[in-house]
Amino acid sequence: MIVGLMTVELHIGGATTLKEKRRVLKSIIDRVRSRYNVSIAEVDHQDLWQRATLGVAVVSNETGHVSQMLDTVIRTIEGNGGADLVSYHTEIL
Repeated sequence: MIVGLMTVELHIGGATTLKEKRRVLKSIIDRVRSRYNVSIAEVDHQDLWQRATLGVAVVSNETGHVSQMLDTVIRTIEGNGGADLVSYHTEIL
């Protein structure tokens, strides 16, 4: 069993309230979850209205598939207009 983990740091420049931040994150999370069947959730900075950290997990039996899935997820998050990608870190176990 191969497990891929990724943390994604986002800056949500247009958010002026936590409600706006959560609207943007919900859109990203729902899109990624439905398209790629991965586990994704906000894991840090819940009380800051312009910063977010998402955690993504993928399980497969092939390292190449896990790597490809994480690359596809990060491209989808980058393509979202509501948040700017600050950084990301991947780890394959």
